[in-house]
Amino acid sequence: MMTYSTGTQPVKRHCMVVHAYYPLGETRVEREALALIDRGYDVDVVCLQDVGEPARDSADGVNIYRLPVRRGERRGQMWQLVEYLAFFLLASIKLFGLHLHRRYGVVQTHNLPDFLVFAALGPKLLGARVILDLHDLMPEFYAARGSHSMKSLAVRLVIWQEQISCRFADHVITVTDIWRETLIARGVPPSKISVVMNVADTRIFSPSHAELPSHHHNGAFRLIYHGTLTHRYGVDLILQALGQVRHEIPGLRLTLIGAGDALDDLKRLAKELGVEDRVDFHNEVYASQLPPLIAQADAGVVPNRNDLFTDTLLPTKLLEYVALDTPVIAARTRTIAAYFDDSMVRFFRPGDASDLADAILELSGDHAHLKLLARNARKFDEKHSWTQVAAQYAALVDRLNGRQTVGKP
Repeated sequence: MMTYSTGTQPVKRHCMVVHAYYPLGETRVEREALALIDRGYDVDVVCLQDVGEPARDSADGVNIYRLPVRRGERRGQMWQLVEYLAFFLLASIKLFGLHLHRRYGVVQTHNLPDFLVFAALGPKLLGARVILDLHDLMPEFYAARGSHSMKSLAVRLVIWQEQISCRFADHVITVTDIWRETLIARGVPPSKISVVMNVADTRIFSPSHAELPSHHHNGAFRLIYHGTLTHRYGVDLILQALGQVRHEIPGLRLTLIGAGDALDDLKRLAKELGVEDRVDFHNEVYASQLPPLIAQADAGVVPNRNDLFTDTLLPTKLLEYVALDTPVIAARTRTIAAYFDDSMVRFFRPGDASDLADAILELSGDHAHLKLLARNARKFDEKHSWTQVAAQYAALVDRLNGRQTVGKP
C-alpha cells in the first residue's frame, strides 16, 4: 500500500487519466473521483485541455492537470489515432513525473483508447497498481463506427489491443454485466473484472434537488435530451418525430443539451422540418446544472439507434432521468430492456421515428401513465443506487491499495 503521512494522517493518493475534458462532459470520472474524495483519498485527474482552460486547476477537491491536446471534430480515423497517440505520449510523461512527486497507490486509466493504460507503465514499475476503466467496448465501438465486421482484420487488431491492455492492468472495471460477460468471453479472467455502473450520483440527481412545478396544467408537453449529439444516439429521430406530431400537440417543445459532430446537422434538420421554433439548443453544462433543467421536462428521451455498439449501452442519461422521477421514452435496445421493462419505460422501436412519434403523442395526453412510469422506474434505483455502487468502487480501490475492506467489491 502506498500511503504517505502528513502529520499523523496517512495520505492515500489516486490518479485518473482520461482522454476527455474534465469535469465538463465526464460524469463517470467525476463521480468516481468524488467517491474517493469522500473515502479520504487525494485525487488527481490528467485530461485534455480545451480552449481557455488553465493547465493546472482544481474542482471539488480534485486536482486537475490538463495537457495541450484537444478533441478533433469531424476528423477521420487516422487523425483520431494521431490524437490518441499524442495524448498517450504526453500523459505518459506527465503521469511519471507526478508519480515521482506524489507516489500514487493506484493509477486508473479510462478508455477510449484502451491502450492508454500503458501510460501507467512508469508508476506500475515503481509499485503502483493499475485499473483500466472501460467506459465503452472499443472493438464494438470501432466496428459500429466504421461498419466493420467483428471478424475483419481491423477489428481483430482492436480486440488484440483490448486484450493486452486488460492483461497489463491489475484490475478491469466496466459498466454493465453484459459487457463483463463479453470481456470474459474474450479471455479476461472473471476475478479480474468488476462492474461499476453509470448510475446517477444522488448527491446531484435527486428529486429534492430539482423540484419545480409541473407543466401539465398549462397544456405544454416538454421533452429533453442531454448528452452527445451524434448520429448513433438518434437525436435526429426526436426532431423527425416532432415534425410528425407538432400539429397534434400545440404545446410540444424539445430541449437539447450537449455538443457533438451532429450539432450543425440537427439545427439544419430542425429548420427543414419546420420545428426550429419548438427546439431549444443548449451547450454542455456541468452535471450539477442538469437537475433543474431536467425537472422542467415532462419526459426524457433516449433515442439510441440499434447497432453493434449502442445495443450494449445502458445510457447514463436514462439513469439520471429515472433518479429525478422524470418519465422516460427509450429505444428498446438489448441492454436497456435487460434492466427496464414496459412498466418502467415507454419503449419504441430503435431507429423508427414514427414509433417514437406515437409514444410522444400517447404520453402527452396521459398524465397518469407518466406518473406510473416514473414510479415504477424507481425500482431500478432501489436495486442499483449510487451509494451502493460508490461504496463497492471505493472498496475495490482500497483492496488494490492493500487496505482492509469489508464485503466483496
